[in-house]
Amino acid sequence: MQTASRLAIYALIELAANPDRQISAADIGEKYRVSAHHLAKVFITLGRAGLVQSVRGVGGGYTFTGVAKRLTLLDIISLFEDTSNTCRLGDPSKATEEEWALFEVTKEINDLSLATYGSITLATLLKQIERRKTRAEREKDAAAAS
Repeated sequence: MQTASRLAIYALIELAANPDRQISAADIGEKYRVSAHHLAKVFITLGRAGLVQSVRGVGGGYTFTGVAKRLTLLDIISLFEDTSNTCRLGDPSKATEEEWALFEVTKEINDLSLATYGSITLATLLKQIERRKTRAEREKDAAAAS
C-alpha cells in the first residue's frame, strides 16, 4: 500500500472518529509523523471524492463527509492507486513460463488483498480501534491491580 493511501486512511479515521470536530492537517500530520504539506495533497483528493470538507480560517480544518458504514478501505485505496488486475507482463506473447507463473501467483495475492480491503469499512476499522483501546485499558488496570 502506498504512503498516500495509508495517510488517507489515517486521516479519515481521525475525522470519522470525531465527526463534530474540525481537525487540521497539521494535527493529523503531527500524530502520524508526516508533514502537513504532504497531507494537504491527500486531502485534495479526498475532497474531490466528497469524503472531506475543508473549513478555512482560524479554527479551520477538515470534517468527514462520507458514510463510514459504506466506505471501504478499497474505496479509499482506489483513489490513490491502480487497483486493477491488468496484465503487466509487457508483451504477454513473449512472456516466459516463469514470468507467467509469477504473474499468476501475484494476481492471486492481489485478488485476495482487494477482496479483503473491499470487505472492511471505515466503521469496522473504527470498532477495531476501540476494541484495542478497551483491551489495552483492561490490561493496564489488571497490571496496576497486581
